[in-house]
Amino acid sequence: MLRKISRLFVIKTRFEAFLIIYALALGATARGANYLEQYPGWGGKLLFLACSAAVFMAGAKILDCLRHEKAAREAQGQSTQGR
Repeated sequence: MLRKISRLFVIKTRFEAFLIIYALALGATARGANYLEQYPGWGGKLLFLACSAAVFMAGAKILDCLRHEKAAREAQGQSTQGR
């Protein structure tokens, strides 16, 4: 039962990854908007930019990991077929 629940938290497809990245971007822009209100001027703009950059880096890492896991599964499948 615990294994079934844990599978809900695994990103399996690129579509799921894009949904998660979209949710991260919404949260980051909301947080960045709060920073713009709290810190007017360059400080708020830099914090907003940092929030956006974090989403770009996290999204790239998520997509890269999906590609790496897919390649590992294919390599494992080929190695078991060759035996």
